[in-house]
Amino acid sequence: MKKKRKSISYAKWGYFFILPFFLCYFIFSLIPLADTIRYSFFEYYRSGIKEIGPNFVGMQNYFSLLDSDMIKYGINTLILWVIGFIPQIVIALLLAVWFTDIRMKIHCKQFFKVVIYLPNLIMASAFAMLFFTMFSSNGPVNSILMSLGIIHERIDFLGSVFGTRSLIGFMNFLMWFGNTTIMLMAAIMGISVDIFEASELDGCNSIKRFFYIILPLIRPILAYTLITAIIGGLQMFDVPQILTNGQGSPDRTSMTLIMFLNSHLKSKNYGMAGALSVYLFIVSGILCFIVYKMTNDNDPDGSKAAARKKARQERRRRK
Repeated sequence: MKKKRKSISYAKWGYFFILPFFLCYFIFSLIPLADTIRYSFFEYYRSGIKEIGPNFVGMQNYFSLLDSDMIKYGINTLILWVIGFIPQIVIALLLAVWFTDIRMKIHCKQFFKVVIYLPNLIMASAFAMLFFTMFSSNGPVNSILMSLGIIHERIDFLGSVFGTRSLIGFMNFLMWFGNTTIMLMAAIMGISVDIFEASELDGCNSIKRFFYIILPLIRPILAYTLITAIIGGLQMFDVPQILTNGQGSPDRTSMTLIMFLNSHLKSKNYGMAGALSVYLFIVSGILCFIVYKMTNDNDPDGSKAAARKKARQERRRRK
């Protein structure tokens, strides 16, 4: 009688190796998140050397934030994000298509990739300090423009709403367009060459190839780029913080939501900071869900649309 061979299951080793990740996530992410939500329902702040709370106040912190300038700072954050992201995605798409076009025969592609990505390696604080020095009233930009005779009086770039917001948007564009370009290049290079060759045989020009072949096929990467850009935009802090010395000047038109959150943390108002963090979590979740639904294609081959069209035609025929 043959002995039955005992089957060996290796499934437990998979759980064993991913256990450290879940432990780190539980300790450093999930517990702080739950604690932040808990603090948002309490009055907990410091007045001088006296610590008030924690006293349970329910939704009072949330209502107080709605009565504050939170909406204004949210609009500021949106404006600064749009100023930086729109040029970023446009330039990144153009560069990605240009560098991946076989017909262009561009040499030294690796060198250009490194140069494009280099600004992403510079710390945001260093970038902000550089621009603060360059565009100050006594900075080199004003000196060069005056020496060339282009202007006769020094421009206060950081004293105007347009100038400050433009500089913040330009810095965010410089820091992140390289990363976006590399990701989009990888997505386009993942498209089969046969598709491009077939489109050329059918007489498809560059514009049609971009809108009807490239954009639909890189939709998952575009969705990822949009979602990460939205999260990064809501977390915008270091560049406006350093450029405006934490004041959001002029007239707090460059104050972002995270700068507002940081002001509560500096004043030890943990209840209001927790409520604002929950608001940010909810808003980022809603925006990311909307972007995902807009960019997610549930019918990549058109079979579902064809079936619906056929069903409508069948119902009309029966009538």
